[in-house]
Amino acid sequence: MDLGVDRPVPAVVAIDLHRGHLDPAVATMPLAPDRAARVLAANARFFQSCRADAIPIVHLLTQYRDAGEIASMPAWLARSRDPDNPRTNVLKHNLGGMPGVAIMPQVLDAKRDWVVDTKKRYDCFIGTDLDFVLRTHGINTVFITGVNTNSCVLSTACAACSRDYAVVVVEDCVDTMDGPALHDAALACIRTAFGTVLRSDEIHKLQGFKK
Repeated sequence: MDLGVDRPVPAVVAIDLHRGHLDPAVATMPLAPDRAARVLAANARFFQSCRADAIPIVHLLTQYRDAGEIASMPAWLARSRDPDNPRTNVLKHNLGGMPGVAIMPQVLDAKRDWVVDTKKRYDCFIGTDLDFVLRTHGINTVFITGVNTNSCVLSTACAACSRDYAVVVVEDCVDTMDGPALHDAALACIRTAFGTVLRSDEIHKLQGFKK
């Protein structure tokens, strides 16, 4: 498959694989438990194979100093005022010091992985040093995994495409709290205009992708 780069140099961009979404005991904006378990297991398998191929993994972790940093986004403030919105907890989500602000241990190798813990918006490039980390390590291709498919994954895929990275969203390693229809719609948008969508077993069949 042609990713649009002659020699892909990839890194994984793992979005919000944290307790705030994936640990039912503390999650403020949870995936359904069965979906959380599935996406965690898929990411753990994929990351193991990436580490074996010396492909770096960059974890993006959302956390805020206070609720004001969240409420400055009009769309989020509006949702926090709607008790029937599934994101009504947004002003309580991943405030610094909360138990949700921790990457799930199943997917983190603290000695090898890179962590960018300043993510505050859907787009992982906004307000973080993600682009700097990728550029300074010669990365031209991103394998995007994580949560939520129709918000952070989609927004980051669009932003990476606009920054001239080759974008691959790893289908079995993404999911959303917003349900299958929006998961599928987000993947359709990415396939159409912003990159490629592949399953993890398909990625490791690509030629020349090893770092």
